[in-house]
Amino acid sequence: MKIMHTSDWHLGKRLGEFSRLEEQKEVLDEICSISDLEKVQMVLIAGDLFDSYNPSVEAMELFYQTLKRLSDEGKRAVIAIAGNHDMPERIEAPNPLAKECGIILSGLPHSIASPFYLSSGLRITDSGPGWVQLKIPQVEVPVNLLLTPYANEFRMRTYLGSENQDETLREILSNKWHRNLHEIANNQSVNILIAHLYMISNEGEPLEEPLDEEKPILTPGGASAVFTRQLPLDLHYVALGHLHRRHTLDGCAFPVVYCGSPLSYSFSEAFQNKSVEIIEALPNLTTKHYSIGLTKGKRLVRKKFDSPEEAFQWLPHHTDCLLEMTLHTDMYLNAEITNHFHRLHPGIVQIIPEFPEESNLKEKEEIAPDPTGEIMELFKDYFRSIKQVPPDEETLDIFREIIANEGDNQ
Repeated sequence: MKIMHTSDWHLGKRLGEFSRLEEQKEVLDEICSISDLEKVQMVLIAGDLFDSYNPSVEAMELFYQTLKRLSDEGKRAVIAIAGNHDMPERIEAPNPLAKECGIILSGLPHSIASPFYLSSGLRITDSGPGWVQLKIPQVEVPVNLLLTPYANEFRMRTYLGSENQDETLREILSNKWHRNLHEIANNQSVNILIAHLYMISNEGEPLEEPLDEEKPILTPGGASAVFTRQLPLDLHYVALGHLHRRHTLDGCAFPVVYCGSPLSYSFSEAFQNKSVEIIEALPNLTTKHYSIGLTKGKRLVRKKFDSPEEAFQWLPHHTDCLLEMTLHTDMYLNAEITNHFHRLHPGIVQIIPEFPEESNLKEKEEIAPDPTGEIMELFKDYFRSIKQVPPDEETLDIFREIIANEGDNQ
């Protein structure tokens, strides 16, 4: 059977003041087209479906429209789990309607999917807390899915009924996976784990969470890392979500894959290639998998300029990206200059001034101001301490005008 693995859609995400919704529409349309071209029979979406607990109406509409299209009128199974950015109850709320399209939404680790039987032949043949068994049209063997949406350590212990305080979260999950798979798997089934968590190889270097992650998993009270050695040996594939860069973990006889996000959502991801994962799995055979690159969405570019003049030359010829620009300057960037930058390039997310080393050294010097000094010199010292550069003439003129007005009012 053929499966597609995607994750970390973060619908409703913004980058600075820029909405990414139109780009998300384009890349999800591309994902739907790939599912048709590759003739996949099941789609796995491994968490962080939305970017916030309370997504916009537009983000929710895009999500439901995309799931319906992926389901192909109930001929293709679609399974989506909640990530740490998602509200579990919100994810599961549409389940009564979703199952009529062959869509399974799992928000909580102990949720039980209610059975359905569609005219296409797609059906749930059995289910329990955190697992489901599917019959896929034109696939002779059953498919067993272990579903592990995100939950922090306290909730995971509560949901899974662990009373042993000495038992770690990774042990709780490992015991659950082994127990469930032992009950439902046999040598004539395809067994898959879909999870939104932080997993590392037994001997490998730890992976880095997204640098701009507002809701990291690896925090006190969050969820600790899980090792690949704790996975059941009878699995054929592990579909992971949370990390935005595609990565395959070592240490298992079956693929363990973070497929990554479909768009670059921060400038730390600026040079990452985005993709979906295609899996071909059958009982008693080695699972094959490969990635298909995604081409939609704007490029994220970090660019350094040595002068405003260099920026003025470059900006109007590269307006097809979202830009973080660093400008080497020894002058204060007033509103006139920054507005001109934005007129030349409508996709500037951030302008970072980089001052000469002399300014940085002056910043670090702790020189007490002379309270008896002339007011203009005091203002220059204050401005320099805040902005790391001396004020320009326009700023000084404004300050002189303020002083003059104050004098007239006295």
